[in-house]
Order: sequence, then C-alpha cells, then structure tokens
Amino acid sequence: MSAVLEIKYFNSFWLKRMKNLTDDSNPVDQPVFNDTEQVANLPKDYIVGTTKYSVSETSEDWFIEEARIRGGYNNTSVDFGVKAYLVEDDNVQQHRFNSMIYSGVFNSRTGVNNTNVFSVADDITKSVNPSNASIQKLYAEDTNLIIFQEDKVSKALIDKDAVYSAEGNSAITSTRMVIGQIVPFGGVYGISTDPESFAVYGYRKYFSDRKRNAVLRLSMDGITEISNYGMQDFFRDNLGGLSSTGSIIGGWDIHNKNYVISLKEEGNYQEGSYNTLSFDDSVNGWTSFYSYNPDFLIGLNTDLYSVNLGKIYKHYTLDPVFSENRSVFYGVRNDSSVTFVFNKNVSSVKTFKTINYEGSDEWELESMDTSTDSTLPISKYAGSQVNLMNIQNQLFINNFKKKENKYFANVINNTLSQPGEVVWGGDSSGVKGFFATVKMKLDKSVAGKKELFAVSTNFVESSY
Repeated sequence: MSAVLEIKYFNSFWLKRMKNLTDDSNPVDQPVFNDTEQVANLPKDYIVGTTKYSVSETSEDWFIEEARIRGGYNNTSVDFGVKAYLVEDDNVQQHRFNSMIYSGVFNSRTGVNNTNVFSVADDITKSVNPSNASIQKLYAEDTNLIIFQEDKVSKALIDKDAVYSAEGNSAITSTRMVIGQIVPFGGVYGISTDPESFAVYGYRKYFSDRKRNAVLRLSMDGITEISNYGMQDFFRDNLGGLSSTGSIIGGWDIHNKNYVISLKEEGNYQEGSYNTLSFDDSVNGWTSFYSYNPDFLIGLNTDLYSVNLGKIYKHYTLDPVFSENRSVFYGVRNDSSVTFVFNKNVSSVKTFKTINYEGSDEWELESMDTSTDSTLPISKYAGSQVNLMNIQNQLFINNFKKKENKYFANVINNTLSQPGEVVWGGDSSGVKGFFATVKMKLDKSVAGKKELFAVSTNFVESSY
C-alpha cells in the first residue's frame, strides 16, 4: 500500500518501522491487513469477535536520501558540496590545568549564539603561572575576573588591558582582548582544593587555604588572614588535621551577616567529628560554634539554607508544631551554651569569689575552670573547678539569687588541698588562678527565647 511521508528536507526520507496486525489463529500467520495508521495505537493483543490478533513490529528503521531535488524525474541532482575538515598533528586530549578558554559571543537580542564555537583562528586561551598549581574557581566581579588557584589569587581584566609606564604606573586602555592583563594579589595564599569554602557578600570574598591552615578574606584592601583573629591555634589544628578526603564547606549567612565555615571528614556526621563556626565582620572575630553539619550552604535573599544528607533546610524558622523551640537543627534539638574567659590583671593570681549574670532566667553555670601554678604536679592538682551541682548541693545556697534583675551566686571550691593549705574544697570560698574559663548553658528542654546580656565575677588578688 502507498503512504504519504511528511519530511522536513526535500532529499531526506525516514521509513519508520511498520506495525502488522496478525491473526493468531491462522497457522500460516498471514497479516490480516498492513496499515500503520490503523494499528498504530492498538494494544499488543487485540480481539475482534472471537478472533485474537497481535501487533508486531519490523526489526529496524530505514533511512534513504534522494539525489534529485524534490525527488522529481530528471530534476537537478545535488552535489556533495564543500567538505570541511581539519588535520591536527596532535589530536589527543590535553589537560591544561592553569589555562582558561572562552567561546564565541551570545546575544539574545540578535539571536546570535556562538557559545559552542571555539575558533582556533582566534586567540581564545589565557594561562596563569603553572607554578601556582591548578585553577580551582573563577568569580566575575564588575569588569574583572578573579582567578583562584591552589597557591595564588589573581585578578584578570575583562575587555581591557593595562599599559605600564617606565615609572611602573598603569593606565587602563580598552582593547578587543576578552581576558586582559592578569594581576596577582599580594600574599602567598590560594584556595587549595576547596572551592566549596568560597562565599561572597558585597565586595568581600571568603575562602580557606588548608595548605597554610588559614581562613581568608579578600576585599578592597587585599587578602586578610581572618583565622588569626583569636583562632590561629584552632585552625592550625583542625585545618591541618583534615585528611585529603575531608571537606571544607563555606557560605554567607545573609540573616546574621556572618561567614559560616564547616570542617569535617568525608561522610562523618557524628557529633564531635566536625566543626561549624561563624565569623562576624562587625567585631572582626569568630562569634559562635554551631551544632549542625551542612553538606552545602546557600544564602538567598534574607534566608540561609543548608543541605544535609540530600535534604534542604531553612534556618531561623520556628517549628510549626513546637513554635517555642529554639536551637533545632535537622529535626534535633540541642543545648545552647556560651563559653568565655575572665582574665583581668593577667599577671596576678586571683581568687574568683562570685559569678553573676544579667539576662533571662534558667541559665546554668555548667563549669568554671581556672589555671594553676605551673610548679604544682599536674597529676595531683589539675586546676580549680566549680559547677552547678556543687552550688545546688549546698544547704545554704542552691541556685542563683535574683536581685534587681541580676543573678548572683557564690563560688564554692571543690579541689584537693595544696601543700601548705589548711582550708580547701567546700570549706573555702572562691577558686584561684590566673584566669577562669566559664561555661553558661541553657538546657534544650527550656522553651521560648532566652537571652544572656552580660556575665561578671568578683575577685580579689590572692595572697597565697
């Protein structure tokens, strides 16, 4: 039978597989009829009356090409035309870890799309110093391109070039060059192999360099090592201690205007096996540790999102059922705590007599540890300690006393005696040391918003 085939081009034809309707009861298995349009939508088994038919298909498609224009008799025959080819002397794949390549232009207004065109006739590559290892991340900012290598950060000019005078002064000139002069930033810093640590807000970029145990900020004044702001030892131990499979995740917390970084070993989600903390530019310091363990961090509009085990979570939202619950991450509620150090008159041994705080009720003093004289045996006397249980176990003082919206408690010593001491432990008031490390905790069972404004202590210089 004849059929009409609609084709897009005059000299190309596609013969599709034909479906045949066959009488299953006919031993000769002859087709009852052969019509693609009639049987195209029939099921495999089709029953008409008492006769069962089945639909089968031929094994392959056929493609043919007509040599005559429109397939007409004696019409003009088409030719092969120009055959485009290119001979490469070395056509193997190349891995240029320190180079960039760009394609043709894309213009949505004119419909020009040359993003898949890489013309070898044009100079479309730009390389950076290979001694600084591979390029890990590119970030476009205004008319500059910031290039993050493992051991260096540089800036490339876009659509312009820099011409230097004999005195070393630069003058920016516009050229047809896509990627112009590459200018390195000062300092031997890079992003190592952790582009996931990158975050940006405004003109400030944040990233880590595990090779140098550093967390860095790139801004108008160049690169600053923000890990030196009170956390140098911490990042030296935790960045340097990560294995090659460990990951460093960074993101910008747009809600609190903080840079958040998480250090962890690959696939390890156990508490204590990761560290998530934040940096605040307003105080130039690291302000908080968090109990959540993100696989990815996303700042969008005014919200912070994180990904954990394939699920995405929105932060700073209350539970729709338990709307008073705070400190809930990934469905798990956690304790909140604040740790700080009393260290006034740093060269003097002091006796810390009281602990006082301003804020909401239900805050607990979990621990208060002090330093010791370095001449004492560490195994015998490891430092003065006081905790909430010692305060609560005293008959005459069982909790913080509230006076004029401020809470007070005496500090009771629970240490062993030192050589020459005649009064020690619970019979003495206060703990001795050069400094005291105090931890205030809010139990996770406490509902509602609780605030801690200030914590102080009364101390006297020790005469012992």
